This record gives sequence, structure tokens and C-alpha cells, in this order.
Amino acid sequence: MPVFDFNDKKTDGAPAVCTYTTFRSSNGEATVERPIMVLDNSSKEFKHHTGGMFLNPIKRTSFEFQGKGSKISADILTIDSRFTSLLKWLGENHIKVRLSGADTPEGYAVYKIREQAFGDSTKLSSENGFLQYMIQRLLASDPPSEEQIDEDDKEETGDAMKLTSIQSITDFLSCAGNTLPDNIRLWARRNLSVAKSNEVSPEERRHAQRALSIMLGIRWQNNYFESIDPVRARAILDEELYGMEKVKQRIIETIIQINRTHTLPAYGLLIVGPAGTGKSQVAYAVARILRLPWTSLDMSSINDPEQLTGSSRVYANAKPGIIMEAFASAGESKLVFIINELDKANEGKGNGNPADVLLTLLDNLGFTDNYMECMIPTDGVYPIATANEKDKISAPIMSRFAVIEIPDYSPEEKKIIFQRFALPKILKRMSMDPEEIEITEDGLDAVIELCSSASGIRDVEQVAEHIAANALYRIEADHVKKVTYDATAVHALID
Repeated sequence: MPVFDFNDKKTDGAPAVCTYTTFRSSNGEATVERPIMVLDNSSKEFKHHTGGMFLNPIKRTSFEFQGKGSKISADILTIDSRFTSLLKWLGENHIKVRLSGADTPEGYAVYKIREQAFGDSTKLSSENGFLQYMIQRLLASDPPSEEQIDEDDKEETGDAMKLTSIQSITDFLSCAGNTLPDNIRLWARRNLSVAKSNEVSPEERRHAQRALSIMLGIRWQNNYFESIDPVRARAILDEELYGMEKVKQRIIETIIQINRTHTLPAYGLLIVGPAGTGKSQVAYAVARILRLPWTSLDMSSINDPEQLTGSSRVYANAKPGIIMEAFASAGESKLVFIINELDKANEGKGNGNPADVLLTLLDNLGFTDNYMECMIPTDGVYPIATANEKDKISAPIMSRFAVIEIPDYSPEEKKIIFQRFALPKILKRMSMDPEEIEITEDGLDAVIELCSSASGIRDVEQVAEHIAANALYRIEADHVKKVTYDATAVHALID
């Protein structure tokens, strides 16, 4: 990027020349090798920690610090494009900071910036820790486009901490707005104007401020996904799920697709099978593999579309919908939506059908929340749905998923799950040694016989819990070292 030459004037009348070039970076951590910026250190005056202030705030070109006996102004040579607005803001507000860095062949490489509150220094905002929060948010964000960088030279833009006050929201929108999606950046400016306006009702100002706090608390990222190790993915699946080879194969295929395209597949996963077969466990395993936060929507408890879309701000008790609240809770735009009991989505009892709302979420074209009054990007959302009965799901929704059907477990599979998974997990949770319980072969047969009438493995897990709890009681009460369960003992305990 070429060096800029602007004709703005310093306070002493000399022209302010923008000395730096910007570079685009997606690094999530600043180090000497990957610094936030590099300053001219030809004077060799910079120490490991150096206090001072950014000058030429209109174009953010230099840093002034105390040298040997006098103040020294050092040009900024290069800077991460995500941080240009922050430096402009620090300079315009005369914030004194301490830089941490190291001398390199390129110059003084800055990897940390902290506020120094002394003298007549202005505090950053009413929120404690604002600067460190801002730096963490910027490091976690995507670099702005060239167009956004050019626009930032003309207008203010935005980002902040737990943004609850107007001051902190304003500070955020002065520091990292160019890291927000275009529509959200424009939306934020409009809502900030409403939140500050004396020409609207206090209720309107309150709603605008609350919406800003929610929206700006989310890290809005692009839809690029890093590669995922298929071996690690398979290990997680084997740890979480017994059998289900067809399911595991489909998930590994999805991982390979992500690694090739670095984007999520066009279709989510729909896991169909009897109750208790581990459908939700599959969804949680996928979220763990993708290293994404997850949220769940239980369609059996949603009977009005407004629960998903939120209510209009014209109502005093208006609030965002469940989907927007999920983004806010996760704090980022990439997450796994686990939609439980999708086959119940058509059973709306309110002002419409909740299933219709899901279509916009599943298409990854953006979702509009009535309270936020803004289209929410959903291209980082991966939906995984579960259902007991596929026939009750509408054709339009079915067409948005790759369907995987899970059959019920055979008696032999239930026996293996009881021995290798259910009982060991419960013993570990109760801090019991495996040697403290013995279940004979006919005892195992009795367990599976008792669980044969129900689908899935929930009954298997409940029996394992009952046996372990009984064994622990007898060990503590009767002071025995080991409890054995044969068929007679199992029936006596469970029947």
C-alpha cells in the first residue's frame, strides 16, 4: 500500500504527513513477530515499555514519548489495518498510553497497548477495561476491506466491551466500526443517533440503546473456516458415540468438505430416529468438532413465531427473539444451532407457523429480528436438527437438510453400551472404582431384558445409575469392598 501524503496541519503549522502503510492481518494474538504496529526507532530511544501519546490525531502518524531529556516524536511505519481507527481515537482524545514492544530490524515492534491514567489524561470511557477489551475484540475480528479503510478516512466507525452506556457505545463506534458488516455498521450509526436524540421518547431511546448493546457485543466474523483435523474429529465421535458408523461417516465427509472449501456446507444435518438413541449427542459432538459455541431451540416449546423473531419496539415490554438472544449469548456470529424436535415445528398455536421462520435461518441468507430491526448475517450458522418422525416435517424444511436416520439399538448393542459407556461414566461421576461393582453375565442379560420395551438407551443409563447408587450405599453402609449383581439381584432392585 503506498505512503499517504495529506495536507492537514499540525498545531505548529507544519504539514501532517501520514508516514505509515497498513497491512491486513487476521492474527488473533499480537507478538513481536506479529505486531500491532512498527514505529521508527532510528534514535534507539525506545525501551521495552514506553509511555507517551499518539499525535496528529486526524491522520494518526506518530507517537510522542519522553526520551533522554526531551520529548521525541517517532513516525509510525506500518500498522495493522484493524487498529487505525483506535489510534485515531486515542490521539483525538489525548489518551496517554504505555506501549510494550521490542527493537527489530524493521523498527520498534509494538505488541501491547495499555492506558496510563495520570496527569490530565482523559479516561477512555465509563467502562473499566475498555481499551483492553477493544484490543481483544480487534484481534478477534477480520481485517477491514480496502473500501472500508478508505471510508474510515472520511467517517467515524465502530466496536466496545459490555456496551451498556452511551459513552462506551460511542467509543466503540469510534474505534472498530470498520470491522463490522456494512449493514450493521450503518444500522448502529442510525440507532446511536436515536439513543442520543431528545426528539424521540425515552422509551425509543431505551430500546435503541439496548439493541446497540446487544448487537455490538457480538463478534461479527466472515464465513471462512479453518481446516479441521479429521483424525481428531473421528476420535471425538468415537468418544461420544457408540456404533453409528453411518452417522460418523457423514460427519467426516462434512469435515472434508469444509477443509476443501473453508465454508460451511449448504445443508445442515437432520438426525432422525427413535427417542433416546443419542440424536442430541450427535449434535453436541459436531459442535465440539467445529470448535463453535452452540445453542438449542426446542421446537416443542415454541408455539408462536414471535418467540423466534422478537417483538416490535412499539411495545414497552418488547425484546429480541430466541434466535437473536442465542447470538448475543454466544458473543459471536459463528455457532451451531441445535434444533430439537423439528417434527414439532408445524404445530404453531399463535399468530403463524414457527416452521416458516426457520426457513430464513436455514437458507443462510440472513435473518431479521423484529426488535433489532436489522438483517442478521447467518452464513456462519450451522444447523443440526433432531426429529423422531420424519413424516411430520414439511417438504420445504426437509429440503434444507442432509438426512441421517438412526435405527434403534439391538439388545447386543445395548449390552455393550451398558458395559463400556453408561456404567463406567456413572462410576466415574460417583468417584467409584470399577472393581467395586461386579455384574454377572446373567445379571447383564437381566438389565437388557428390563430395558427391552423402550427405544433408545435412556433406560439403560437409568438402570446403570440405579445399580451404581445402590452399590455405593451398600459399600458405605455395610462396609463392604465389592457388590455383586446377578439376575436375581438386578430384578430385586429394579422390579
